[in-house]
Amino acid sequence: MKKVLLEMEDQKNSYEQKAKESLQKVLEEKMSAEQQLQSTQRSLALAEQKCEEWKSQYEALKEDWRTLGTQHRELESQLHVLQSKLQGADSRDSQMNQALRLLESEHQELQARIECLQEDRDLCSSDTQHLQEAVWPMAPDADGAGCYSGGSDAGQ
Repeated sequence: MKKVLLEMEDQKNSYEQKAKESLQKVLEEKMSAEQQLQSTQRSLALAEQKCEEWKSQYEALKEDWRTLGTQHRELESQLHVLQSKLQGADSRDSQMNQALRLLESEHQELQARIECLQEDRDLCSSDTQHLQEAVWPMAPDADGAGCYSGGSDAGQ
């Protein structure tokens, strides 16, 4: 019986040792799982923080995009207004250039007419001078004394 008791005692010790080892293994696994849980929770907290940062950046970028869209539409509108003004200015410039060409042409015609009239006047003046010399061969001097006119041979 002692032998059976000793065997039972050995079995009991063996079971207790296996139970202690199993319990130790379970405790180690539990500690490892708790460490993994803490690590995962830290990772989750960091991921949530990054998510909030990205969300905030996304909202800021979305607002910037709206602002840029508004500015773009305003600039396009201003561009169309300026293009319209430019077309009007181009049209006025073309009209002014045409008017300038017309005025320059009229100026040239008038200048040519002035030159022609001056030539006629000079010719008439010369003709008048010759006629006066022919009609009055003797013209009085500045002192009132008469003398022959030097421009005609008819009175000599």
